[in-house]
Amino acid sequence: MDNPFTDYLRRFKDYISIEKGLADNSIEAYDRDLTRYLHHLDDLNLTHLEQITHDHITQLLMQLHEMGLSHASIARNISALRQFHQFLVAEGETENDPTELLRNPQIGRKIPVVLTMEEVERLLSSPDTRTTLGMRDQAMLEFMYATGVRVSELIAFNIRDFYPDDGFVRVFGKGSKERIIPIGSKAIESTQTYIAVAREVLRRSKPTETLFLNWHGRPLSRMGFWKILQKHVEGANIKKDISPHTLRHTFATHLLEGGADLRAVQEMLGHRTIVTTQIYTKIDRQFLLETHRHYHPRG
Repeated sequence: MDNPFTDYLRRFKDYISIEKGLADNSIEAYDRDLTRYLHHLDDLNLTHLEQITHDHITQLLMQLHEMGLSHASIARNISALRQFHQFLVAEGETENDPTELLRNPQIGRKIPVVLTMEEVERLLSSPDTRTTLGMRDQAMLEFMYATGVRVSELIAFNIRDFYPDDGFVRVFGKGSKERIIPIGSKAIESTQTYIAVAREVLRRSKPTETLFLNWHGRPLSRMGFWKILQKHVEGANIKKDISPHTLRHTFATHLLEGGADLRAVQEMLGHRTIVTTQIYTKIDRQFLLETHRHYHPRG
Protein backbone atom coordinates (compact mmCIF):
# COMPACT_ATOMS: atom_id res chain seq x y z
CA MET A 1 0.00 0.00 0.00
CA ASP A 2 1.62 3.27 -1.19
CA ASN A 3 0.44 5.65 1.51
CA PRO A 4 2.37 8.29 3.51
CA PHE A 5 0.93 6.90 6.75
CA THR A 6 1.82 3.23 6.13
CA ASP A 7 4.96 3.30 8.28
CA TYR A 8 2.95 4.64 11.22
CA LEU A 9 0.59 1.70 10.91
CA ARG A 10 3.48 -0.77 10.81
CA ARG A 11 4.96 0.72 13.98
CA PHE A 12 1.57 0.73 15.69
CA LYS A 13 1.10 -2.97 14.89
CA ASP A 14 4.54 -3.70 16.35
CA TYR A 15 3.49 -1.79 19.48
CA ILE A 16 0.21 -3.63 20.04
CA SER A 17 1.88 -6.94 19.27
CA ILE A 18 5.12 -6.66 21.27
CA GLU A 19 4.35 -4.16 24.03
CA LYS A 20 0.63 -4.78 24.54
CA GLY A 21 0.74 -8.47 23.64
CA LEU A 22 -2.55 -8.52 21.74
CA ALA A 23 -3.72 -11.76 20.15
CA ASP A 24 -3.21 -12.30 16.43
CA ASN A 25 -6.94 -12.00 15.61
CA SER A 26 -7.10 -8.64 17.45
CA ILE A 27 -4.06 -7.38 15.54
CA GLU A 28 -5.67 -8.48 12.26
CA ALA A 29 -8.86 -6.58 13.15
CA TYR A 30 -6.87 -3.42 13.93
CA ASP A 31 -4.97 -3.85 10.67
CA ARG A 32 -8.18 -4.17 8.61
CA ASP A 33 -9.86 -1.17 10.22
CA LEU A 34 -6.80 1.08 10.08
CA THR A 35 -5.85 0.09 6.53
CA ARG A 36 -9.34 1.14 5.46
CA TYR A 37 -8.81 4.40 7.37
CA LEU A 38 -5.53 5.07 5.55
CA HIS A 39 -7.28 4.50 2.21
CA HIS A 40 -9.87 7.06 3.32
CA LEU A 41 -7.13 9.60 4.11
CA ASP A 42 -5.56 8.89 0.73
CA ASP A 43 -8.91 9.57 -0.98
CA LEU A 44 -8.94 12.95 0.75
CA ASN A 45 -5.39 13.69 -0.50
CA LEU A 46 -4.11 14.06 3.07
CA THR A 47 -0.38 13.49 3.49
CA HIS A 48 0.48 14.82 6.98
CA LEU A 49 -0.84 13.96 10.44
CA GLU A 50 -1.49 17.65 11.18
CA GLN A 51 -3.98 17.82 8.32
CA ILE A 52 -6.35 15.21 9.76
CA THR A 53 -9.40 16.62 11.51
CA HIS A 54 -12.32 15.28 13.52
CA ASP A 55 -14.54 15.81 10.46
CA HIS A 56 -12.39 13.55 8.29
CA ILE A 57 -12.86 10.70 10.76
CA THR A 58 -16.58 11.36 11.12
CA GLN A 59 -16.94 11.12 7.34
CA LEU A 60 -15.44 7.63 7.40
CA LEU A 61 -17.70 6.50 10.24
CA MET A 62 -20.76 7.83 8.43
CA GLN A 63 -19.82 5.87 5.32
CA LEU A 64 -19.44 2.68 7.35
CA HIS A 65 -22.85 3.34 8.90
CA GLU A 66 -24.44 3.94 5.49
CA MET A 67 -23.14 0.57 4.34
CA GLY A 68 -24.79 -1.21 7.24
CA LEU A 69 -21.97 -1.88 9.70
CA SER A 70 -23.27 -2.77 13.17
CA HIS A 71 -22.90 -0.59 16.27
CA ALA A 72 -20.31 -3.05 17.58
CA SER A 73 -18.23 -2.85 14.40
CA ILE A 74 -18.34 0.94 14.31
CA ALA A 75 -17.39 1.04 18.00
CA ARG A 76 -14.43 -1.23 17.20
CA ASN A 77 -13.35 1.13 14.42
CA ILE A 78 -13.56 4.09 16.80
CA SER A 79 -11.42 2.26 19.36
CA ALA A 80 -8.80 1.44 16.73
CA LEU A 81 -8.67 5.06 15.53
CA ARG A 82 -8.37 6.41 19.07
CA GLN A 83 -5.54 4.06 20.01
CA PHE A 84 -3.71 4.69 16.74
CA HIS A 85 -3.72 8.48 17.15
CA GLN A 86 -2.95 8.30 20.88
CA PHE A 87 0.06 6.16 19.99
CA LEU A 88 1.25 8.74 17.44
CA VAL A 89 0.97 11.55 20.01
CA ALA A 90 2.79 9.48 22.64
CA GLU A 91 5.56 8.73 20.14
CA GLY A 92 6.05 12.46 19.50
CA GLU A 93 5.06 12.20 15.84
CA THR A 94 2.37 14.88 16.20
CA GLU A 95 0.50 16.95 18.75
CA ASN A 96 -2.70 16.60 16.75
CA ASP A 97 -5.21 14.00 18.00
CA PRO A 98 -8.33 14.25 15.80
CA THR A 99 -10.02 11.53 17.89
CA GLU A 100 -9.86 13.55 21.12
CA LEU A 101 -13.53 14.55 20.97
CA LEU A 102 -14.69 11.46 19.09
CA ARG A 103 -17.90 9.87 20.29
CA ASN A 104 -20.07 7.16 18.86
CA PRO A 105 -21.74 8.84 15.85
CA GLN A 106 -25.12 10.34 16.65
CA ILE A 107 -26.97 9.04 13.63
CA GLY A 108 -30.73 9.39 13.57
CA ARG A 109 -31.55 6.36 11.49
CA LYS A 110 -31.55 2.89 12.92
CA ILE A 111 -28.61 0.64 12.00
CA PRO A 112 -30.01 -1.69 9.31
CA VAL A 113 -30.55 -5.37 9.94
CA VAL A 114 -27.74 -7.60 8.64
CA LEU A 115 -27.76 -11.39 8.29
CA THR A 116 -25.01 -13.55 9.74
CA MET A 117 -23.14 -15.92 7.43
CA GLU A 118 -25.02 -18.85 8.95
CA GLU A 119 -28.36 -17.12 8.27
CA VAL A 120 -27.30 -16.37 4.69
CA GLU A 121 -26.47 -20.04 4.14
CA ARG A 122 -29.88 -21.08 5.48
CA LEU A 123 -31.69 -18.51 3.35
CA LEU A 124 -29.87 -19.50 0.15
CA SER A 125 -30.58 -23.16 0.86
CA SER A 126 -34.31 -22.60 1.47
CA PRO A 127 -35.65 -22.77 -2.13
CA ASP A 128 -36.50 -26.24 -3.45
CA THR A 129 -34.33 -26.35 -6.56
CA ARG A 130 -36.14 -29.44 -7.83
CA THR A 131 -38.92 -27.06 -8.93
CA THR A 132 -38.94 -24.33 -11.56
CA LEU A 133 -39.80 -21.56 -9.11
CA GLY A 134 -37.35 -22.86 -6.52
CA MET A 135 -34.58 -22.76 -9.11
CA ARG A 136 -35.50 -19.16 -9.93
CA ASP A 137 -35.75 -18.15 -6.28
CA GLN A 138 -32.34 -19.54 -5.39
CA ALA A 139 -30.78 -17.78 -8.40
CA MET A 140 -32.36 -14.47 -7.38
CA LEU A 141 -31.23 -14.73 -3.76
CA GLU A 142 -27.70 -15.76 -4.76
CA PHE A 143 -27.63 -12.92 -7.31
CA MET A 144 -28.68 -10.29 -4.76
CA TYR A 145 -26.25 -11.44 -2.09
CA ALA A 146 -23.40 -11.72 -4.62
CA THR A 147 -23.89 -8.27 -6.16
CA GLY A 148 -25.62 -6.07 -3.57
CA VAL A 149 -28.06 -4.73 -6.18
CA ARG A 150 -31.22 -2.87 -5.21
CA VAL A 151 -34.50 -4.75 -5.66
CA SER A 152 -35.44 -2.32 -8.47
CA GLU A 153 -32.20 -3.25 -10.24
CA LEU A 154 -32.81 -6.97 -9.74
CA ILE A 155 -36.32 -7.07 -11.20
CA ALA A 156 -35.30 -4.92 -14.19
CA PHE A 157 -32.05 -6.80 -14.86
CA ASN A 158 -31.54 -7.71 -18.51
CA ILE A 159 -30.15 -11.11 -19.48
CA ARG A 160 -27.72 -9.53 -21.95
CA ASP A 161 -26.02 -7.73 -19.04
CA PHE A 162 -24.95 -11.01 -17.43
CA TYR A 163 -21.32 -11.90 -18.29
CA PRO A 164 -20.58 -15.21 -16.56
CA ASP A 165 -17.34 -15.87 -18.43
CA ASP A 166 -15.92 -12.55 -17.22
CA GLY A 167 -17.43 -12.80 -13.74
CA PHE A 168 -19.31 -9.48 -13.99
CA VAL A 169 -22.81 -8.09 -14.33
CA ARG A 170 -23.73 -4.68 -15.74
CA VAL A 171 -26.34 -2.79 -13.74
CA PHE A 172 -28.19 0.45 -14.44
CA GLY A 173 -29.01 2.18 -11.18
CA LYS A 174 -30.51 5.49 -10.14
CA GLY A 175 -30.52 8.00 -12.97
CA SER A 176 -29.60 5.18 -15.40
CA LYS A 177 -26.06 5.32 -14.07
CA GLU A 178 -24.16 2.27 -15.26
CA ARG A 179 -21.87 0.25 -13.02
CA ILE A 180 -20.01 -3.04 -13.36
CA ILE A 181 -20.20 -5.47 -10.41
CA PRO A 182 -18.29 -8.72 -9.90
CA ILE A 183 -20.45 -11.80 -9.29
CA GLY A 184 -19.18 -14.89 -7.49
CA SER A 185 -19.05 -18.45 -8.78
CA LYS A 186 -21.97 -19.70 -6.66
CA ALA A 187 -24.29 -17.02 -8.04
CA ILE A 188 -23.03 -17.58 -11.59
CA GLU A 189 -23.72 -21.31 -11.32
CA SER A 190 -27.26 -20.93 -9.95
CA THR A 191 -28.11 -18.16 -12.46
CA GLN A 192 -26.83 -20.19 -15.41
CA THR A 193 -28.84 -23.21 -14.26
CA TYR A 194 -31.95 -21.05 -13.95
CA ILE A 195 -31.42 -19.61 -17.45
CA ALA A 196 -30.86 -23.00 -19.04
CA VAL A 197 -33.77 -24.78 -17.37
CA ALA A 198 -36.31 -22.74 -15.41
CA ARG A 199 -36.36 -19.47 -17.34
CA GLU A 200 -37.33 -21.21 -20.57
CA VAL A 201 -40.33 -22.73 -18.79
CA LEU A 202 -41.37 -19.41 -17.26
CA ARG A 203 -40.80 -17.43 -20.46
CA ARG A 204 -43.56 -19.42 -22.22
CA SER A 205 -42.11 -18.48 -25.63
CA LYS A 206 -42.70 -14.79 -24.93
CA PRO A 207 -40.01 -12.43 -26.27
CA THR A 208 -38.45 -10.84 -23.19
CA GLU A 209 -34.93 -9.88 -22.15
CA THR A 210 -35.75 -9.59 -18.43
CA LEU A 211 -33.75 -12.17 -16.52
CA PHE A 212 -36.04 -13.05 -13.63
CA LEU A 213 -39.66 -13.80 -14.53
CA ASN A 214 -42.87 -14.63 -12.69
CA TRP A 215 -45.10 -17.62 -13.43
CA HIS A 216 -46.80 -15.72 -16.27
CA GLY A 217 -43.55 -14.92 -18.06
CA ARG A 218 -43.53 -11.28 -17.00
CA PRO A 219 -41.03 -9.30 -14.89
CA LEU A 220 -41.49 -9.58 -11.15
CA SER A 221 -42.88 -6.63 -9.19
CA ARG A 222 -41.30 -5.29 -6.00
CA MET A 223 -44.14 -6.80 -4.01
CA GLY A 224 -43.75 -10.08 -5.84
CA PHE A 225 -40.10 -10.31 -4.88
CA TRP A 226 -40.87 -9.23 -1.29
CA LYS A 227 -43.35 -12.10 -0.94
CA ILE A 228 -40.81 -14.57 -2.33
CA LEU A 229 -38.17 -13.33 0.11
CA GLN A 230 -40.54 -13.55 3.09
CA LYS A 231 -41.44 -17.11 2.14
CA HIS A 232 -37.79 -18.16 2.24
CA VAL A 233 -37.01 -16.14 5.37
CA GLU A 234 -39.72 -18.17 7.11
CA GLY A 235 -38.45 -21.37 5.49
CA ALA A 236 -34.96 -20.63 6.83
CA ASN A 237 -36.39 -19.95 10.31
CA ILE A 238 -34.86 -16.48 10.43
CA LYS A 239 -36.56 -14.34 13.08
CA LYS A 240 -35.20 -10.95 12.01
CA ASP A 241 -37.27 -8.31 10.21
CA ILE A 242 -35.89 -8.85 6.70
CA SER A 243 -36.49 -6.70 3.62
CA PRO A 244 -34.92 -6.89 0.14
CA HIS A 245 -32.55 -4.11 1.23
CA THR A 246 -31.25 -6.41 3.98
CA LEU A 247 -29.40 -8.47 1.37
CA ARG A 248 -27.75 -5.30 0.03
CA HIS A 249 -26.62 -4.27 3.52
CA THR A 250 -25.46 -7.82 4.23
CA PHE A 251 -23.42 -7.89 1.00
CA ALA A 252 -21.63 -4.66 1.97
CA THR A 253 -21.16 -5.58 5.62
CA HIS A 254 -19.65 -8.99 4.91
CA LEU A 255 -17.19 -7.45 2.45
CA LEU A 256 -16.20 -4.66 4.84
CA GLU A 257 -15.94 -6.98 7.84
CA GLY A 258 -13.60 -9.15 5.80
CA GLY A 259 -11.34 -6.14 5.18
CA ALA A 260 -12.43 -5.05 1.70
CA ASP A 261 -11.43 -1.59 0.51
CA LEU A 262 -14.18 0.96 1.21
CA ARG A 263 -13.79 2.57 -2.22
CA ALA A 264 -14.36 -0.76 -3.98
CA VAL A 265 -17.49 -1.49 -1.95
CA GLN A 266 -18.80 2.02 -2.65
CA GLU A 267 -18.29 1.45 -6.36
CA MET A 268 -20.10 -1.90 -6.30
CA LEU A 269 -23.04 -0.41 -4.42
CA GLY A 270 -23.23 2.61 -6.72
CA HIS A 271 -22.75 5.04 -3.82
CA ARG A 272 -21.26 8.43 -4.45
CA THR A 273 -18.66 9.32 -1.87
CA ILE A 274 -20.07 11.27 1.08
CA VAL A 275 -17.15 13.69 0.74
CA THR A 276 -18.95 15.73 -1.89
CA THR A 277 -16.01 18.03 -2.56
CA GLN A 278 -13.94 15.08 -3.76
CA ILE A 279 -14.14 13.86 -7.35
CA TYR A 280 -14.72 10.12 -6.98
CA THR A 281 -11.92 8.17 -8.63
CA LYS A 282 -13.13 5.32 -10.80
CA ILE A 283 -11.90 2.00 -9.50
CA ASP A 284 -10.09 -0.35 -11.85
CA ARG A 285 -12.35 -3.23 -12.92
CA GLN A 286 -9.73 -5.87 -12.11
CA PHE A 287 -9.36 -4.40 -8.61
CA LEU A 288 -13.11 -4.79 -8.07
CA LEU A 289 -12.98 -8.38 -9.25
CA GLU A 290 -10.04 -9.24 -7.00
CA THR A 291 -11.69 -7.50 -4.03
CA HIS A 292 -14.92 -9.46 -4.52
CA ARG A 293 -13.15 -12.79 -4.97
CA HIS A 294 -10.93 -12.27 -1.94
CA TYR A 295 -13.45 -10.83 0.53
CA HIS A 296 -16.95 -11.98 -0.44
CA PRO A 297 -17.89 -15.16 1.49
CA ARG A 298 -19.23 -16.81 -1.68
CA GLY A 299 -16.83 -15.16 -4.13
